[in-house]
Amino acid sequence: MRLKTNTSAKILIFPDLEAISRHAASIFINLSQNCIASHGRFTVAISGGSTPRKLYTILGSEPYRSLIDWGNVYFFWTDERCVSKNSEESNFKTAFDALFSKILLPAQNTHRIKGEESPEKAAGEYEKDMCEFFGNSKVIFDLILLGMGEDGHTASLFPSSKALEETKRLAVPVYMGKNKINRVTLTLPVLNNAAQILFLAAGRLKADIILKVLGNRDKSYPAGLINPVHGSLHWLIDKEAAEKLISSGKASNNLTISESAD
Repeated sequence: MRLKTNTSAKILIFPDLEAISRHAASIFINLSQNCIASHGRFTVAISGGSTPRKLYTILGSEPYRSLIDWGNVYFFWTDERCVSKNSEESNFKTAFDALFSKILLPAQNTHRIKGEESPEKAAGEYEKDMCEFFGNSKVIFDLILLGMGEDGHTASLFPSSKALEETKRLAVPVYMGKNKINRVTLTLPVLNNAAQILFLAAGRLKADIILKVLGNRDKSYPAGLINPVHGSLHWLIDKEAAEKLISSGKASNNLTISESAD
């Protein structure tokens, strides 16, 4: 099922997370092949959390992994918790366990956020790494993979956070307060400069926020502020996450629905 808004966003609805992940894997493969053919490399910023883990597992399995030239794929992260890279809370570890440990990926192709450092130091080093990699030109990722929390946050950009106001820095520290893990996140200008953004969202617990962000176009939620300047934005969501968007009538008023996901 495909929904189209009058913005640049395209919304694809799938039966479940498995179908979302396989479609995302196909996009990843096609983009990687096209980008490597056109400019010699494929740059992607990935997210942590439970939703993208299925995608990483699929990419690390056959026949998918043999269709990708991993030597020319370069991984960055949208955000990271300030923990050791071996911590179960680490976004790097999520990708390593599900994907990197299953493929032949050169060590220099992973540009992780050093969560073991202080938030400010880790953010500064990550900015420097990106500037050196992209040659001090504008940072434009070929693909950014994002998820969305039930509170509408994406990457580590949370509602009412000062990080949402950042216009110059590439990455900033996020201080989460007492008893919470501090983080580092890419900023909105970097996210919105991507050539393509994929949002993955699944499950009935996301239905309320999907309605607010995609149905009501509520810009008070960070996920609603993702709007690529020149690139494309695709939302891949399952039926459970989309149920309130459709039943509310927002779909019929603001979106065109077809029965095909092609």
